[in-house]
Amino acid sequence: MIADKMRPLVENNSAIRAMFEEGKKMAAEYGAENVYDFSLGNPNVPAPDAVKQAILDIMNEEESTMVHGYMSNAGFDDVREGIAQSINRRFGTHFHGGNLLMTVGAASGLNVILKTILDPGDEVIVFAPYFMEYGSYVRNYDGVLTVVPPNTETFQPNLLEFESRITNRTKAVIINTPNNPTGVVYSSETLREIGAILERKEKEYGSSILLISDEPYRELAYDGVEVPYVTLFYRNTVVCYSYSKSLSLPGERIGYLVIPDEVEDSKAVIAAASISNRVLGCVNAPSLMQRVILRCVDEKVNLSAYNKNRELLYNRLTEYGFECIKPEGAFYLFIKTPEDDKLFCEYCKKHRVLLVQGSAFACPGYARIAYCVSYEQIERSLPAFHEIAQEYGLTADREGIR
Repeated sequence: MIADKMRPLVENNSAIRAMFEEGKKMAAEYGAENVYDFSLGNPNVPAPDAVKQAILDIMNEEESTMVHGYMSNAGFDDVREGIAQSINRRFGTHFHGGNLLMTVGAASGLNVILKTILDPGDEVIVFAPYFMEYGSYVRNYDGVLTVVPPNTETFQPNLLEFESRITNRTKAVIINTPNNPTGVVYSSETLREIGAILERKEKEYGSSILLISDEPYRELAYDGVEVPYVTLFYRNTVVCYSYSKSLSLPGERIGYLVIPDEVEDSKAVIAAASISNRVLGCVNAPSLMQRVILRCVDEKVNLSAYNKNRELLYNRLTEYGFECIKPEGAFYLFIKTPEDDKLFCEYCKKHRVLLVQGSAFACPGYARIAYCVSYEQIERSLPAFHEIAQEYGLTADREGIR
């Protein structure tokens, strides 16, 4: 009964979701407090109080047809304009409401723009490690995913390999910074060079290549690290954004797509994206949440809570002998595994520690730890991590677990 294209997706269901489901079973068996689930990037930090207040105020103050009714496929005009002006204030851009399309989260934004631009056989380049769903999204529109192997020294994009993989069928490049799963932030130098490479290749092949910046973690950066705004480095750039992490609203499915005027044939791209939003079945982004975002456009989640988790987990795991680049953003640690990453993640389950194998991100030999959990869970998990490290011979017996 099911389509042939769906069969491999069913057989290779998301490793993240599979581990999350396993965690629920283990919690029922051992008690939730005795299971250390670091599998899913589900924010533990609550949404700002202003979000709840905005919902209450909207229900009391705005007309029902505005709150619950249809609007243009692209979204409410005032919401799009409000977000555009917020971006301009923060990053020195020059967007207007017509450059924005409200979407059902960043995933929907990615699907909208890929449906808008891809013909069968068109190639989309990603940098490993990458969020695994990119491959599914590209294949949704009969595109071909091209993977640039990782630079495991810094986890900045491997630019020499990148340039060699661009062909006359390359239609788009997807980047994700701050990055899931590494937490690395792409530097201005990296983005400038990506832009220069794409400009050279556009001239060489006489075609346009779209740079798609997937940015659900933009607001989660630590130690004063700057997350450069990608449209400033390359003309043919669009931005997919989500409030799932920046306002701790993953279940509300609200985000936007920025298509600057500088993008080639931008008016046609914006018009086609609005139609893509409709024919994909989204029709428009959730109306209530659009109204909420307008009132909370400059609100931010409590970043200090994530930073506290990051410092504790990074410091202890490296003390125990695990190797890991300290993340500059997002809420993940990407540790090097002492054996095959799938076997290692299975072994960790014996200690009721749930991680996601790096192979799920096209980067074997590593494992992802999502530290968007409670500080108390991290504290409770440390003895288990210490035991795992000792059993693999990563660390000598030290003064004990602090």
